[in-house]
Amino acid sequence: MGFEKMTYLQELIRNRRSIRRFIDKPVEREKILTCLEAARLAPSAENVQPWRFIVIDDPETKEKFSKEAFSGIYFPSKFASKAPVIILILARLDIIANRIGKQIQGINYYLIDIGIAGEHIVLQAQELGLGTCWIGWFNARKVRKFFKIPRKYKIVSLIAMGYYEKRPLKEKKRKKIEEIVCFNEFKFKG
Repeated sequence: MGFEKMTYLQELIRNRRSIRRFIDKPVEREKILTCLEAARLAPSAENVQPWRFIVIDDPETKEKFSKEAFSGIYFPSKFASKAPVIILILARLDIIANRIGKQIQGINYYLIDIGIAGEHIVLQAQELGLGTCWIGWFNARKVRKFFKIPRKYKIVSLIAMGYYEKRPLKEKKRKKIEEIVCFNEFKFKG
């Protein structure tokens, strides 16, 4: 199974990499807002739009934030402190889509919603010539305290963003399409 022609979106997806080295160059607010507009347009369960974003682009605030978020066992994510922008992604949980839906289906729909919105951010950033890296390894307790975030908001993830020093060239190994797709029946091996 192959594809005759790669679309622009497929090319964008194929070329996106997690960037961990950024140059010391501020990201224009217009580009940040373009990325957040892409996230705002993402679909969500029951159209709840649970996402909320705190953009950290002030160098002094980012430095103080990074000392809290990436301290102790969270030091492997310290590279993000060098990114010109860190976007903190929160979820405002809705009673029907998020709480009742989880009880009935056993699925945290807000995580799916945040995943879609976050992917919109990273793909839009890629198109604008920016590098990004999703970060899940950080001290959420200290982040909550740092911004005085109320408990009704779930802290989900961070996205480091900026102009990159160098882009990893190596393409990640992916399973073949035949290994992950079946039509009209279950035929997976293993």
